[in-house]
Amino acid sequence: MTPRIQAIDALEILDSRGNPTLRVNVHLDNGITGTSSVPSGASTGENEAVELRDGDAARYGGKGVLKALANVNDTIAPALAGCDPRQQAQIDQAMIDLDGTENKARLGANAILGVSQAVARAAAQSCGLPLYAYLGGVGAVHLPVPMMNVLNGGKHADSGMDFQEFMIFPIGAPSFAEALRYGAETFHALKTILAAKGYATGVGDEGGFAPQVKSNDEACELIVEAIVAAGYRPGEDIAIALDPAASSFYEEGQYRLSRSGQGDKNAEEMTEIFKAWVNKYPIVSIEDGHAENDWEGFKGMTAALGDKIQIVGDDLLVTNTKFIARAIGEHACNAVLIKLNQIGTVTETIAAIQLCRNAGWGIVISHRSGETEDSFMADFAVAMGGGQIKTGSACRSERIAKYNRLLEIERELGAAARFGR
Repeated sequence: MTPRIQAIDALEILDSRGNPTLRVNVHLDNGITGTSSVPSGASTGENEAVELRDGDAARYGGKGVLKALANVNDTIAPALAGCDPRQQAQIDQAMIDLDGTENKARLGANAILGVSQAVARAAAQSCGLPLYAYLGGVGAVHLPVPMMNVLNGGKHADSGMDFQEFMIFPIGAPSFAEALRYGAETFHALKTILAAKGYATGVGDEGGFAPQVKSNDEACELIVEAIVAAGYRPGEDIAIALDPAASSFYEEGQYRLSRSGQGDKNAEEMTEIFKAWVNKYPIVSIEDGHAENDWEGFKGMTAALGDKIQIVGDDLLVTNTKFIARAIGEHACNAVLIKLNQIGTVTETIAAIQLCRNAGWGIVISHRSGETEDSFMADFAVAMGGGQIKTGSACRSERIAKYNRLLEIERELGAAARFGR
């Protein structure tokens, strides 16, 4: 018997920063309910799909999502009633058409994505499959290598670092479970080192520490020290991945490294900084080393370093096939950051991944700084076989929920599980 969507409803909940977001329930006529919650970013690209907020200063400082909630309940739900939840592409396209804007500004990407993900969950349950197997098929056996954010700067923390994320990347681990152990042990070693040096050990939005370090360089030095203290080999067992989020300190054509006191830099000078760092530290991946509209900066960096490390586009590409196709043609990157809520549907996200895979790019499935305990992205990463995942540090339950789900999947797959980039 073909399952049908009977009802859809949304609830305003809080994300990990205490701001409102949506939880969507898709109820089928066979008694199954698929549920999903939507994350929210702080460092967002200007070309991302629109996250609809109420703008009512009397509620949550204008950040309420009652308009998006109403769009789910009053507009999307009636339009999808009676649909087969297994027809993901048709359902997602129906919502895109219903919205009618290029960037989902009418209904809100948060409303549309909540429904899209909940539909996928309901369909998977109807088929008696775990979400990763439903979305990825029999070949969904690849566990991603985690990029674990251990030092926060930029918009994610009030620290002394211009750059937003300094991550440990356990590339030498033999399994996901071991990679998580490598990362957790290094995270705790870093905490001990920071405390011994008199630095604060409070954490930022994504669970990384946010000390008032003296420079961006010191952040890398501290991480190398922690890797060694935890008993691992820098660059072999554990490497470093960076997300400077350069758009956040780009003004009037200059990269203003004011927190670290390095002054203003142009695109070429930023690339020179990264070249020196790659030679000095075990860095294997740099995301958003230039601003979202600095295509020449990205191309210059890829030409200079693309044969040595992964150059990841996030704000530049916003999980959008239009920008990804341009970047492939112009050799602006060699890897992509994938965020479901940047584009707003499961189907469009899969299309972006397929385009990057065809180009031979690296693929990193990513969370947002404002998260929930929904582990959809963990299953999605396995389904897509991306090889890499960013979901925060080794603390904060909204981050750990994704790691724990990946542990479950690895155990479930047993001998069939594969691990690595």
